[in-house]
Amino acid sequence: TDLRPLDILSELVPAGGLAHGMRVFQVQGARGVQLAASRPRALCFPASRLFVHCDRFPEEFSIIVTLRVLSVPAKRNEYVFTLMAEESPGVLVGLRYAPNKLHFLFWSQERAGGWQTRVTFPNVSLSDSQWHTLILAVSGQSFSLTVDCSVPKDVLVETPFPASLSVKRANFYLGNRRRRKGVFTGLLRQLVLLPGADATPRICTPMNFKVVTLSVPSVLQDLPAKPASNEVLRYPYETDTKVTLGSRPPCTTQEKAQFWFNASRRGLYLCNGSAWISMLEVKQRLDYVEEYQNLVTNSETMGVEVFTIPRVGLFAATANRYTPPGSAIYKWTDGKFVPYQNIPTYQAQSWKYFTIGKKIFLAVANFEQNDRGQELSVIYKWSRRKEKFVPYQRITTHSARDWEAFVIEGEAFLAVVNHREGNNHNIDSVIYRWNPRTGLFETNQTIPTSGAYDWEFFTIGPYSFLAVANTFNGTSTKIYSHIYIWLSGSFQLFQSILTFGAADWEVFRIGDRVFLAVANSHSYDSGMPAPSNFYAINSSIYELNVTAQMFVKFQDLLTYSALDWEFFSVGDDSFLVVANSFDGFTFSVNSIIYRWQGYEGFVAAHHLPTVGCRDWEAFHTAEGSYLLYTSAKEPLSKVLKLKTT
Repeated sequence: TDLRPLDILSELVPAGGLAHGMRVFQVQGARGVQLAASRPRALCFPASRLFVHCDRFPEEFSIIVTLRVLSVPAKRNEYVFTLMAEESPGVLVGLRYAPNKLHFLFWSQERAGGWQTRVTFPNVSLSDSQWHTLILAVSGQSFSLTVDCSVPKDVLVETPFPASLSVKRANFYLGNRRRRKGVFTGLLRQLVLLPGADATPRICTPMNFKVVTLSVPSVLQDLPAKPASNEVLRYPYETDTKVTLGSRPPCTTQEKAQFWFNASRRGLYLCNGSAWISMLEVKQRLDYVEEYQNLVTNSETMGVEVFTIPRVGLFAATANRYTPPGSAIYKWTDGKFVPYQNIPTYQAQSWKYFTIGKKIFLAVANFEQNDRGQELSVIYKWSRRKEKFVPYQRITTHSARDWEAFVIEGEAFLAVVNHREGNNHNIDSVIYRWNPRTGLFETNQTIPTSGAYDWEFFTIGPYSFLAVANTFNGTSTKIYSHIYIWLSGSFQLFQSILTFGAADWEVFRIGDRVFLAVANSHSYDSGMPAPSNFYAINSSIYELNVTAQMFVKFQDLLTYSALDWEFFSVGDDSFLVVANSFDGFTFSVNSIIYRWQGYEGFVAAHHLPTVGCRDWEAFHTAEGSYLLYTSAKEPLSKVLKLKTT
């Protein structure tokens, strides 16, 4: 067979109608067929209709099933499908469901003495009257089952699937094994055989995993809604269309359905009643970077957070080293950042902006004790009445470096990175859960970290991950940083990656590919000879390998005490900018913008003079795209404008 999907269900559900003993039902927005138990032999067709050019079942393949299982009585088995020879009662290939179990059956004359082999996947619970998509991948002795794109269940058996299984004079039976006993009582929406390939990467893309489709009979596909009347003929084909030229006009309900042509960008836009939507636009390309604004800060700046408060404006919060005067919040006004609010902080390291419902928060990570000798980081809440941030909750931290806010299954969390307690770098960092009843964050989980600098939260499909950048364990910077996965109500270790004074993780996507970049700051080990340069060291980019279910190294880039990565896009182009802070001799080091070049990976495109660069933030306004960098060595940050063509 070739490598096209072989749609088993469509052979019995042709475009013109249904086979005898089949009925269509629509449940939870998806359609499926129900099979009658009275005529199992009517629900079959010869295998030769699928295997046209070859009478052998493929040696490697995937079976994709979308079904809705009703409650199955204990000790009862129901067959999803079977492949049986005409003259034999044995099952050549079959899929069978029992309460909390799934069995894959196959016949192997050569290796099993002519007996049927059964591969069992335990703890597969489908009897919840919900739609589920199963992907069974078979290769030799390896059998893997993925349910709704969750973590695959892998089984290795002694008897491999046969390399040459004849399907001569064999028939496929849908929902049965040629008799009334064991007929499938649920709904079937999809049953596809994909020869020669593991279908998991093809199926498991970010969408509704439970009803994702590879091939579905036309009668089960969603039908377009029928218009109440012939609306096509209600209006003439030609009508007056108004196109506005010049600078950006207002877009309100009065301008709805009008067009605006932006000559400078060579773009055509449509007003939807509130915003201009791009209909046709020449994609921008980054030409060069120019200095746009010198932002004088209260003191050296360890981090910056750029955020937008709806109906208020664009802001930047700088985490400044000294108190007084503390840290500052700036508001974008007339194309520049201007001072807006000062907040007392104590060697602030970073800010994190987040929302919970209609509440708006800004959390600061304080590295040192306050005037009363207390080591507290503070969560501020936006006051709509005062149009300022006011203190909301104080949390005890230990040389806090970073906050990360995220939502899992509708619940809000806030994670703090604790760097050290006294001289002890091996301490717990803490994940807090929002309690809607008390309106406060409460401790949910602690995770051991080593001189940690950064948390990075991200999701892939239905999974949530949290990566920590471990920097120093008291004797060495050559230590493992960890990626955790959310399972059963807590974060559990997913993968460990060797890093060198890791200061930052940055996750980003290019197309369907997922990457994770680490900024390595320096290489130091008290028990090893000193390198020629502690700070000239590779930082690495890792890519998610879906098959291996882990991040694998994609590219190394030489950096100089790298402290931050920032990913951004211009038009169709993707970029990474690194914060190089120190080369071993001077803090005046070029930070570099790398351009994504596909097969070549990331290639240096622009060298930007920086002084003790600590953090990068990319942001966009109606006037264009910008980069903001902060300096940990001088009270001056810079806004750079991306000039495009």
